Amino acid sequence: MNYDKIQAAIVEEAEAFVNDEIRPYVNEFEEKGGIPRELISKMAAKGYLAAPFPKQYGGLELDPVYYGLFTEAFGKGCVATRSLLTVHSSLVGETILRLGTADQKNKWLPLMARGEAIGAFGLSEPDIGSDAKGIKTTWHEEDDCYVINGAKKWITFGHLADVFIIIAANNGRSTAFLVERSFQGLETKRIEGLMVARATYLAEIYLNNVRVPKENVIGKLNFGFEYVVSTALDFGRYSIAWAGVGLAQEALEAMVTYSRNRSQFDQKLRNFQLIRGMIGDAVTKIHAARALCLRAGQLRRDKDPESIIETTTSKYFTSKVAVEVANDALQVHGANGFTNQYPVERLYREAKVLEVIEGSSQMQQEIISNYGLQHYYIRNKKK
Repeated sequence: MNYDKIQAAIVEEAEAFVNDEIRPYVNEFEEKGGIPRELISKMAAKGYLAAPFPKQYGGLELDPVYYGLFTEAFGKGCVATRSLLTVHSSLVGETILRLGTADQKNKWLPLMARGEAIGAFGLSEPDIGSDAKGIKTTWHEEDDCYVINGAKKWITFGHLADVFIIIAANNGRSTAFLVERSFQGLETKRIEGLMVARATYLAEIYLNNVRVPKENVIGKLNFGFEYVVSTALDFGRYSIAWAGVGLAQEALEAMVTYSRNRSQFDQKLRNFQLIRGMIGDAVTKIHAARALCLRAGQLRRDKDPESIIETTTSKYFTSKVAVEVANDALQVHGANGFTNQYPVERLYREAKVLEVIEGSSQMQQEIISNYGLQHYYIRNKKK
């Protein structure tokens, strides 16, 4: 069996796992306010928490293309479990894999693979979102450690995590630290009353004179944003791009199924031209979105520098597609779409957040625009 077939089999098995172990309980996860530890343990036992990690750390060693398809499978079935992959495996795990020291990799990646340590990424703050360079959490050096003070907010799985990548500043320069929950002075508070992400243990993190060993710095001191944040967000955006495809695909399937079963005016909804138009547009958008993600994945697999802008473009496009298709799916469901008896109510809510997290759509537009202005300018040629 060749490598592609092995990876394809892992993705196929993951789809079955989602259908059996996750999909039937999604509403229950929201009602109870979190995915259960038992499910996380089952995911860990399958290697799913370390899908992109090398085998030496307990991973499945999926390449970027198949990891994207793997992410789509979870994104279709349950936003919360996909969010765990995005944060734990991509933002934290892949960042440690790329920029961590040998000791950091050997300590944390096997623990993360086994689900014995859940990771979270601490960048956003109560007053700082897109302006990531303006963080107010600070660090200063003492003889044997670095001391961190500040607060983080909107941290996915922050109330459950065992280890955090925390970004803190000193005289305008940022550094990334591995901060353990067990460190004195670190507290988390669950964020309640959410429209979305109800099962993702979203939290605020308070850091009061938290002493961090010097060996817990990730990357270079004073280059946290340039190296760690940019790297982590690139990993996160790739995951979110596939999340948009998965959510849109789930919404399309719900729309098609409902239109084939529901009758109005003595005929099935699927026979109405305007409904067929929405379905046709959704199919086209999703195929285009998946093609963009596959292209980004291929470039990432080849370590092509263009993969970064392709990832950004994919994240921007798929998040918009997810919102548009989920909106149309709810429209087709009519009043039924507003009840949790049908998946489109949840999909409609969860789609919108994709346009905000890992950089808002407006931020992505700015990045893509700068790229376009640099690469598509045709200078006047002299005759």
